[in-house]
Amino acid sequence: MTEMRQPDTAPPATGIAVPEWPGRGCAAASTRPPADAATLGCSRATPAFGAANGGRGNGADNAPLTPSERLNAACFCVGLDADALREAIEAASPQPGFLALLQERCPYAFAARPVFVSAQQAARIPALVDAIESVVALPAYQAEVLARASAIAGHQPGASGVFFGYDFHVGSTGMGLIEINTNAGGGMLNVLLARAQRACCAPVQGLLPAAATVEAFEAAIVAMFHNEWAQSGRTGPLRTIAIVDEHPEAQYLYPEFLLFKQLFEANGLRAIIAAPEALQLREGVLYCGAEAIDLVYNRLTDFYFEAPTSAVLRTAYLSDAAVVTPHPRAHALYADKRNLALLSDPAQLHHLGVPEATQAVLLAHIPRTEIVTAANADHLWGERKRLFFKPFAGFGSRAAYRGDKLTRRVWQEIAGGGYIAQALVAPGERMLSEHDAAQALKFDLREYVYRGQVQWTAARLYQGQTTNFRTPGGGFAPVYETPDACVDALGTAMPGDCGGVGCTLQEAR
Repeated sequence: MTEMRQPDTAPPATGIAVPEWPGRGCAAASTRPPADAATLGCSRATPAFGAANGGRGNGADNAPLTPSERLNAACFCVGLDADALREAIEAASPQPGFLALLQERCPYAFAARPVFVSAQQAARIPALVDAIESVVALPAYQAEVLARASAIAGHQPGASGVFFGYDFHVGSTGMGLIEINTNAGGGMLNVLLARAQRACCAPVQGLLPAAATVEAFEAAIVAMFHNEWAQSGRTGPLRTIAIVDEHPEAQYLYPEFLLFKQLFEANGLRAIIAAPEALQLREGVLYCGAEAIDLVYNRLTDFYFEAPTSAVLRTAYLSDAAVVTPHPRAHALYADKRNLALLSDPAQLHHLGVPEATQAVLLAHIPRTEIVTAANADHLWGERKRLFFKPFAGFGSRAAYRGDKLTRRVWQEIAGGGYIAQALVAPGERMLSEHDAAQALKFDLREYVYRGQVQWTAARLYQGQTTNFRTPGGGFAPVYETPDACVDALGTAMPGDCGGVGCTLQEAR
């Protein structure tokens, strides 16, 4: 099961839920004078291929909205085109009946609206990723985190690990890295989504990703797996990839497994989808049936291969019979939630020898995090309304709780150990419709990262405490980077009657 696992309560199988695209207009109120794009040296917003996000979150005060917040609050000129989505799915269909499978399995995987991000916030993301990479590379850091991890994390396989997910909240209270995952799902679904965005007028069309951008992401995915193979010291060609997960055909993201299989095969690789118990180790070679496996694309949430069904994979990993990616060492170094406590503690960073400039980046963007212990439990209970609690090895938002929603019963479980307490950073907010205030969804950002480089940025829209893929109009959303100074210029460029739907950002001036 990947980090984004199936919701506990599956939504009704009503098809890919794309709300009506009603008369929408960019009617965001502006508290700033019109900007002159020529004077500012701005160009129209570009797709966020490796960027981040911004937006006014919950509990916003009366301060003027930033331009990106204005767009998230009241721009409805660009959205998901249901027909275009179906066309993109059918064009990419890896097998007959794929569209019906995706509609049944993932009815709320695709959000109705994109999310806008300021360039200033976007620039902070790669800087933070670089800072974290520099700390993870320190021998002192590795000794600290590996000492508390499973022994299997001590094995150094050579491969770095594919599809890291850096998840952020960006809201009115600031911007914070909420967690890092090492088997982030949804990459191929975002490829489909990028091909299904439609704008109602020419100025907004410039926001949408070009086909070449989407194709470059797909090429980067294939290159990433070849690089994992080469990093592992393999000299021959990569030939066969096994996509491995527990009960793969029952997984929420099984349709994505089929898309990955198709992508690999289109690029000259043999690909199979298998459960871990289907693997066999014979004479130092990993097999699935009669097929020799070169590389395992590991989608399991058994992060340290401790389950009986993972026994063969564990042995193959430790004996380097196959390349396994992502792997236990990557999880221990990056995704164990206890690492956030170390990365947000100035005293520990100083002890590790982290330079002051790097500390400043980390402390500005990683919410203060503590490990819950018997010694601090009473204090954390008293501060709970300002905290979020997560298990050390949590994934998919399971067993994660906002402090202000805690019951005494749940708190007793948390206080028993195995949890972190993280300072609360409000998520951003995206309005879906100008006609219905109830259609305000929260959003977070997911940065898909490989070897310290951001490959793609997506948002996830939802209602509730955490992301859940059960919200009509919610799901994955594209992220468009917009230089804040240019938003007024973009609005001015829009005609008053934009294709009959009234893009009227400028009317609110």
